[in-house]
Amino acid sequence: MKKVWKEIQGWGIAVVIGFVLSLFIGIFIIQPYKVDGHSMEPTLNDNQRIYAWKVRHALDKLPEYGDIVIIDSRVERDRSFMDDFKEHPLIKLLSGTKEEEIFYVKRVIGLPGDTIEIKDGEVYRNGEALHEPYIKERMDSGTNQVWEIPADHIFVMGDNRNNSNDSRSIGPVPTDHVMGIDSF
Repeated sequence: MKKVWKEIQGWGIAVVIGFVLSLFIGIFIIQPYKVDGHSMEPTLNDNQRIYAWKVRHALDKLPEYGDIVIIDSRVERDRSFMDDFKEHPLIKLLSGTKEEEIFYVKRVIGLPGDTIEIKDGEVYRNGEALHEPYIKERMDSGTNQVWEIPADHIFVMGDNRNNSNDSRSIGPVPTDHVMGIDSF
């Protein structure tokens, strides 16, 4: 009986260590996400799995222009470490939490201090038109808009500009809402 109990303890410890290690890796290093929708076509497709490096997020580092990032679209609220914990896939699985449509996959267009302007279907950063070979098609000409990107925020847009919910509608994204940078 003692031998069986020691075997159970050994397996139990291994499972706990694996669970803790998985949490650590998913919160601080790398986490899988699924592209939901067509806003990043042609670069990424609907239902495509991507892996986001979270080291920059964990260290509060800014992404770079052109990086593809995963953001928490709930920009009106503050994020905490508990959000990272509760949003981990294992915790969601164990708690039975349903998949929410809060994470967006977008491209970084502007950084703190930049002025982003959309004029006649073109994107300008600090007065210069962007060369964007990755976009699906030219943006429909809508109303001209201008954003000043505040400190600790970024401006993101989808590559499929005519089919993307991004900073044009939710505003600049706080840097602590950048969940990770795509590693595709």
